[in-house]
Amino acid sequence: MDEINYVKMAAYIGAAVAMGIGTIGPSISQGLIGSKAVESMGKYPEMSNKIRTSMMIALGIVETSSIYAFVVAMLLIFS
Repeated sequence: MDEINYVKMAAYIGAAVAMGIGTIGPSISQGLIGSKAVESMGKYPEMSNKIRTSMMIALGIVETSSIYAFVVAMLLIFS
């Protein structure tokens, strides 16, 4: 195999690692955020709208790191 194939293979492996590691943290965080929000809504049902709004904002902030991992993976594959 020539040198270009090794570079492409390394880029694909790097993209897979970036997506794998880059999504572990956000997925765990989103699960924790969701569980704590549901727990809080159960304790304080009158505050459920404010809790839901705060949860959605927190989920959006957490999701950005996995989106960045996706962008890095795409850059590795297509560059």
